[in-house]
Amino acid sequence: MDTTQRPPLTIALAQPDLVPGDVEGNAAAHAAAIRAAGARVVVFPELSLSSYAMAAPTVSLEDPALGAIAEACAETGSIALVGAPLAEDGEEHITMVRFDADGPEVMYRKMFPGGPELERFTPGSAPAVAEVDGWRLGLSICRDFAMDAHIEATAALGIDAYVGGNLHDEEGAARRDARIPKLAADYGVWVAMACFAGPGSDYPDASGGSAVWGPDGDVVARADDRPGRIVTATLT
Repeated sequence: MDTTQRPPLTIALAQPDLVPGDVEGNAAAHAAAIRAAGARVVVFPELSLSSYAMAAPTVSLEDPALGAIAEACAETGSIALVGAPLAEDGEEHITMVRFDADGPEVMYRKMFPGGPELERFTPGSAPAVAEVDGWRLGLSICRDFAMDAHIEATAALGIDAYVGGNLHDEEGAARRDARIPKLAADYGVWVAMACFAGPGSDYPDASGGSAVWGPDGDVVARADDRPGRIVTATLT
């Protein structure tokens, strides 16, 4: 699609209240957020289907509970980018899964897991892009955003935005807020992060603060630190 003719893209960042290992309840929370957001793309935090809990089991994309997310996407015309721990070919990955009316599709596997994640999860091998209405969204999960090698490899695919799910404590959020404006401006891309908020993870002080930065590095929209918040921005 000619980028001069493509429509603006509405993107929402959701930080729902999640429960470790409760896939059915978490899927219902995702569906409710999709309906409330009213956006073409709705992005969720890292490992959102299981919550960010290293003890939570992997998720099956054939779980009937996930139908609630596809149904919400069908009703709204939305695409959801959802976090999930998946078992694939004898390995476990931190993944980003695309949901639409047709159901789920694995889009990306986190390339730079860190800390306790490395005891369980295998790094992904390649960057990835999701195409929506002529927009190329480079995909990233948490620590990937902090790695120069990741944005360089993803930008080399040709991207308009750098999008993903995250979890930060307050210290990590401060590093994020120092890094991302420069990253957005240096690459001339939108950056959108959906960040875990509140309790319900291995980090009881998860920062929230889901945000969108414009290509000039300025914050366009930001949530506060409470679970249940949704923020929306229009990419033009």
